[in-house]
Amino acid sequence: MPTEVQAPSHLLMHLKMLSSKYQFSDKKQPTGTVIGIDLQLVNPLDSATILSEHDFTKPETQEKILHLLNGKKADVVLSDMAPNATGVKSLDHELIINLCFAALKFSRDNLKEDGTFLCKFLQGGRWKYLESAMKQMFREVRLVKPLASRTDSAEAFALGRHFVPHR
Repeated sequence: MPTEVQAPSHLLMHLKMLSSKYQFSDKKQPTGTVIGIDLQLVNPLDSATILSEHDFTKPETQEKILHLLNGKKADVVLSDMAPNATGVKSLDHELIINLCFAALKFSRDNLKEDGTFLCKFLQGGRWKYLESAMKQMFREVRLVKPLASRTDSAEAFALGRHFVPHR
């Protein structure tokens, strides 16, 4: 079963950017269920359920996530997935956009109304297709480039806020 999370206070600012809805256990910090998935071996975290050595794009992994959600919908779906780089910019862009679409499809079926979606991608021609698909699901969609990101990096994040189910 997933564990409850007490977010460190320095993370609250980042959480507020993602969602304005919180459930407070002690009136100071939000709590929730965190499920992490990684292809690589990841050390366990006390505050999260980690599906180590799992591929998010596989149906059996998504079934495990649904089991852990125990019939509940997610407040936030955040994808930091990235394929192994090929060195060919257009191919790398295509591969990471496909991962974004996989996370977006999962969000369509498993995100709470008014929920948030954040997905890392490499900027390129298919961003407009992702943006268009997100605009059919969210009231607000925008490209976000973190301050910590190098200015010459093609890495960015697609942010969808205020999910509208079956729009």
